[in-house]
Amino acid sequence: MWKQMLLQMVVALMPVFTFQLWFEHSKSVRFAPVFISLLCGGSLLLSIVAYSDLHGFDIDFRFIPLLVGAMYGGETVFFAVSIVYICYQSLNIQGVWDWVELGLFLFLFLPVIYVSMKAFGQSIGKRKQGIAFLLTAMSLLIVCSSLLSYIFTTKTELTQADYYNLGLHGLLCFVTMWLSIIFCENYIERQALSYQLQNLSHHYRIEVQKLQQFIEETPLCVIFVNQAGIITHINEMAIHILHHKIGGKGRKDLIGQPFRSINENIDKDVIGRLLLQALSGNQTTTEFVQEQGRVLLHTSFCVRDLLNNNITGAAIISHDITELNRLRDEVGRMERLSLVGQMAASITHEIRNPMAVIRGFVQLMRERSPDHQQEYFQIVMDELDRANSIINDFLSLAQNRVIAKESCSLHEIINEILPLLWADANLRGQSIELEFADQLPTLFLNEKEMKQLILNLARNGMEAMDQHGILTLQTLVYSDRVELRVIDNGCGISIEKQEHLFEPFYTTKSSGTGLGLPLCLSIVERHGGEIKVESTEGKGTAFIVKFTEYQRSLHLVAAGVSDRSVNDA
Repeated sequence: MWKQMLLQMVVALMPVFTFQLWFEHSKSVRFAPVFISLLCGGSLLLSIVAYSDLHGFDIDFRFIPLLVGAMYGGETVFFAVSIVYICYQSLNIQGVWDWVELGLFLFLFLPVIYVSMKAFGQSIGKRKQGIAFLLTAMSLLIVCSSLLSYIFTTKTELTQADYYNLGLHGLLCFVTMWLSIIFCENYIERQALSYQLQNLSHHYRIEVQKLQQFIEETPLCVIFVNQAGIITHINEMAIHILHHKIGGKGRKDLIGQPFRSINENIDKDVIGRLLLQALSGNQTTTEFVQEQGRVLLHTSFCVRDLLNNNITGAAIISHDITELNRLRDEVGRMERLSLVGQMAASITHEIRNPMAVIRGFVQLMRERSPDHQQEYFQIVMDELDRANSIINDFLSLAQNRVIAKESCSLHEIINEILPLLWADANLRGQSIELEFADQLPTLFLNEKEMKQLILNLARNGMEAMDQHGILTLQTLVYSDRVELRVIDNGCGISIEKQEHLFEPFYTTKSSGTGLGLPLCLSIVERHGGEIKVESTEGKGTAFIVKFTEYQRSLHLVAAGVSDRSVNDA
């Protein structure tokens, strides 16, 4: 009989081993309840088939698969295996003892199992084993009740060997249940550790990817070497900065090679020296290097194992700070120019008063002088007026004053100063063409400053053309702006000169002051606009003024803009 019991024990443990093998290979959690139900149900039937005979009474491990499936498979497995057992037991009733077993199973054992499932799932360690042993003892109690009914009904007498076999059966039931709990708990713990390892690996992979992307995208030269000086990582910026040293080698050619392979003289170079210092234990070293017109900031540091503080490698980070130095110098220059400008504005303001007195006395002397000297006085007064005009332009440029703006029509402003422009053009033998947009929205402008802006730009264009030149005043409307274009067909401006056009006191004219275009820039900026120049040498120049502060009426939004404006956009 003990051989049959050992066979039943193996059959009862079959769901535990089979499910572990299946789950480790399939990784399909979706069908796990169905698979466990089939395993436990099959194990229950096999346990019944492989029963041990005790004077015509069947002794088996049928309740072990049910308990294991219910404790670890959940309600689905519990109900499925219970139905399998009820169906089998109902179809194989042989006597009152079977009815006793079925009744105790339905009205005592199943409710206790169902109530214990939640407590089992929330317990750990020996508490789980205690719950499992109590349920095992209850299953043995049902078997004993059925056996007593069988003995009472059939008048069977049990021998000492029969009691020994019954005791062995009960012991093996507890051992089987204990082994099932141990195997299942170990498997669950192993799966939890595997899940944690997967999460940790995934998190580590994400962090490594972030670090790699940061190193690749950062505008810094980054080189990592291990303890032996082998290059483990070098980014594209490092390849770009060190291209004159590495001789056209790519990243694939350098990774895995000693950092000395970058250059034969790398040991004498700053990078090689800093890497050697870092590998020898220097925590952080920084040096500025100026080479090939660039200023580089090199920083090296040693990489250590945080657990034992051993040096595992070194890294060097290089930053091209050429532009930063240039900007710092530019800021310093602008601050000095600003101070000089403030002083000059204060001085020129004081000069205007004595100049006004001088002009008054010159005008008085002119009235009292003979006619043949009138020409000289006129020259003096013209030069005084010219000097005063330069002072006014300079003060307008230096003063960052707030202007009053109101809704104006740009076309009306142009038409008001058009006679002045025609007069200048006629004196030069030139002509003016107007290309106005059909529907121009109202702009927020200061009329006086707009007239000064248009006059300056138009007269600059006229001075750049010879006789028979054509000056074009053009307005365009786009969805987000209005443009004024002053176009001439003169000699054009070189690219080198275009970069300095709006700098104060820079001029391309022999008699210019260099304040006209900076004053235009100042006016446009006070109107929240933008001015730029497009020029081709030998073909002409176009000054483009963009305005964004304007009002659109509803019919303009619905109708759109002129065909020419749309095409240009």
